[in-house]
Amino acid sequence: MFLAVASFIYLSSLFDLHLPKWIRFYVNDALCMPLVLSFCLIGVRFIKADQNIYLPVLSIVLLTLFYAVIFEWWLPQSNPRYTADWIDVGLYVLGSFVFSIFQRKLY
Repeated sequence: MFLAVASFIYLSSLFDLHLPKWIRFYVNDALCMPLVLSFCLIGVRFIKADQNIYLPVLSIVLLTLFYAVIFEWWLPQSNPRYTADWIDVGLYVLGSFVFSIFQRKLY
């Protein structure tokens, strides 16, 4: 469901569908880490052939930090298409926190 929502928001910008600014600019940032971490979890389970593996907190924290640094510090300095926004960092952290709580219940 998260992937469908994120895809709809992305496609709406491609087709000039007008969404409220808070949806356009912030919802995908909140969904980013749950989606990325879910794909990571699926990949690890596939590689290890073990459906009982869960991502440790340290891995979640490090991946969240990596995304924050790359997308909110490094890319805005090296590419004018990107802008740094501390709200996005907070949304990455919130999404990671939600994933860490629910990964054992949902997966």
